[in-house]
Amino acid sequence: MSIEAAPRTSVEPPLLTMSRTTSTRLWNDSADPGELRAAIGWGAVGSTCNPVIALAALRGDGPRWRARLAELAADHPRATESELGWLAVEELSVTAAALLEPAFDASGGRDGRLSIQTDPRLWRDADRLVEQAVHFDGLARNIVVKIPATSAGITAIEEATARGISINATVSFTVSQALAVADAVERGLRRREEAGHEVGGMGPVCTIMVGRLDDWIKVAAERGKVTIDPGYFEWAGVAAFKRAYALFVERGYRTRLLSAAFRNHMHWSQFVGGDVVISPPFAWQQRLNGSGIAAVPRMDDPVDPDVVGTLQAQVGEFRRAYEPDGLAVADFDAFGATRRTLRQFLTAVADLDGLVRDVLLPDPDKG
Repeated sequence: MSIEAAPRTSVEPPLLTMSRTTSTRLWNDSADPGELRAAIGWGAVGSTCNPVIALAALRGDGPRWRARLAELAADHPRATESELGWLAVEELSVTAAALLEPAFDASGGRDGRLSIQTDPRLWRDADRLVEQAVHFDGLARNIVVKIPATSAGITAIEEATARGISINATVSFTVSQALAVADAVERGLRRREEAGHEVGGMGPVCTIMVGRLDDWIKVAAERGKVTIDPGYFEWAGVAAFKRAYALFVERGYRTRLLSAAFRNHMHWSQFVGGDVVISPPFAWQQRLNGSGIAAVPRMDDPVDPDVVGTLQAQVGEFRRAYEPDGLAVADFDAFGATRRTLRQFLTAVADLDGLVRDVLLPDPDKG
């Protein structure tokens, strides 16, 4: 008895349509293997991992990872809680990277990468960021290393790029940060080319955490007692991303922009058609595929000038985020969205240490 193939759905998932018909690329904002396999079915050609994502993945498969952490502790009897936690993160990342190797080979290295984040505790130390980037780059051939767009991070991004490491700038929210990242990558690429190395197989990207920018603009507006159409705040990250993209195209940067930190569908739908990366969490991918929103090019559609003008006039933090010279590199560390995000990442690292501690030293008061 033969088995017939299931009939194809009459409506293709929008993310798959985007992946098939435009230059916009889908990444999965998680290194969870099950989620990544499903996302690959919708055209995903990349994946990301950071302390928050890694902690959620380890907790989500708690029994397996508790057993694995116990094994790692036995294999590394002198390792600290933090060192054991990062070994688990590396193992999670390498597993995800293997799933992306076909896309890596098909794209010549531009896609098919697993993005692993440097330790957020190093955000002020360019040398140690580069040292960890070198280590992560050696975990698999299709790694891209996340380095924060802090003042020290910009220095590290240039040096890591010059050493042949593909970077993904993170903790990045503003046009000025994106431009500083792209300039640093260009300096690194030129140094590498001048040394006689090929750079065509590298895949640098610069994240703009559009949703986190929206969050910060709302906080700033509340503190300033600003009253405008509340829907305008949902466009802040979109406007900054589109302005950065136009400047990237104009200047011919070899770095792609990446949209992350989803808060609404526009953090995907408004960027379709651009030569960019979209990196929604898996739950958002499910929502977008069920949304009925067509995956048609909108990247070149301008944000309503009244929205941009009102935000510029009323919210100073939006002006700083939107203008190409809104922040100097020395100002990156003090920007509100930067401080909020670094604090969250640092908390996640502490929680990862706590997870390992519960394996090594179970709380006797809990039975």
